[in-house]
Amino acid sequence: MDNAPLILIIEDERHIRNFLRSALKTQSYRVLEAEKGREGLSLAASYVPDLVLLDLGLPDMDGIEVIKELRVWFTAPILILSARGQERDKIAALDAGADDYLTKPFGVGELLARIRVALRNRARREATEGGGTVFTVGGLKVDLEARRVFVDDQEVHLTPIEFKLLTVLVKNAGKVVTHMHLLREVWGPASGDQLHYVRIYMAGLRKKLEKDPARPRYLLTEVGVGYRLADE
Repeated sequence: MDNAPLILIIEDERHIRNFLRSALKTQSYRVLEAEKGREGLSLAASYVPDLVLLDLGLPDMDGIEVIKELRVWFTAPILILSARGQERDKIAALDAGADDYLTKPFGVGELLARIRVALRNRARREATEGGGTVFTVGGLKVDLEARRVFVDDQEVHLTPIEFKLLTVLVKNAGKVVTHMHLLREVWGPASGDQLHYVRIYMAGLRKKLEKDPARPRYLLTEVGVGYRLADE
């Protein structure tokens, strides 16, 4: 289908590319393939895919550099598929601009689910930028323009910092947002590495928005990496 999402695979191992292509074709996605970083960047510029699947261990350049070069102009989702499973690698990729991170080996079902979420989040972000300012999931409703928040139809009053923190998460709903990204977006570059700010205010947000802050429904922790706002 010509209007099906176009997905670019940047992966140097042929058998993994073949596996990914087969999985994507079963869902009627259109597919482009590159085995090197520079080739992938060229294809991205020529075809502007709807999503990129990127391996970090490429033969000609590190995947982190590919992310950084793409993010100069590319706004669609970037999903990392990598054998590097340590927290520092995930944080580096997410801070560089990746939307999600899957550690090899992974199952087809999980891969396809992550792709669906990433494409759905992109559509939501575009709707928000186009004037759709109300985010709803479960009993949580956030009206960005009116700066009002409701839980189960009851209005919840947030401090300016709490609302700013929630706004960043809403605009990235379903996506892992790193501690450092939240710190920069909410408190600015002068905040340095004061990550405890994020933890303190997130705890406050959970007390106001969650029925059971110890078992959150909306504000989810990605251990050692950051937070994610549930989108379904």
